[in-house]
Amino acid sequence: MGNATGSMEDLEACESHQWYRKFMTECPSGLLTFYEFKKFFGLKNLTETSDSYVRAMFDSFDINNDGYIDFMEYVAALSLVLKAGVQQKLRWYFKLYDIDGSGCIDRGELLLIFKSIQAINGIPTALTAEEFSNMVFDKIDINGDGELSYEEFMEGVQNDEVLLRTLTESLDITHIVQKIQGEMRNNT
Repeated sequence: MGNATGSMEDLEACESHQWYRKFMTECPSGLLTFYEFKKFFGLKNLTETSDSYVRAMFDSFDINNDGYIDFMEYVAALSLVLKAGVQQKLRWYFKLYDIDGSGCIDRGELLLIFKSIQAINGIPTALTAEEFSNMVFDKIDINGDGELSYEEFMEGVQNDEVLLRTLTESLDITHIVQKIQGEMRNNT
């Protein structure tokens, strides 16, 4: 039998090469613009709300805030989406939900993002965006100020299995990544 670790490393290297080739095919300049980002993930004909959410996601992946996603930022984004632990994903969710960058999430921000996620995913959920937002604030807005601090968000979500599962499932974009991987396999 071969070395299992070596095989896994070979597989990851091959997959990394395919992601690099896909990235460079879609954006030969090596810099992914917002328009190319939407095209890359097959996001077309979005509502204004959904487009705002995708913009927030793009901005969260644009680590150096230069208006582009380079290959290293792209790899970091894929790693976050596909391999990150709960803590890392929750930190990203908080940053994504805090649209105005105030350090807190208000009901309007949470409602806007969740509506956008539902529209983009196109998958019916058990809760409406309003019901979800109300549930989140009822459960984890400890001081009742109508805003979720980073600490309230992190602690509250981690201590509530329903919220954690709902957030994780709603922001799960692995189906988009799998679609891209399928396209890459078909083009090899």
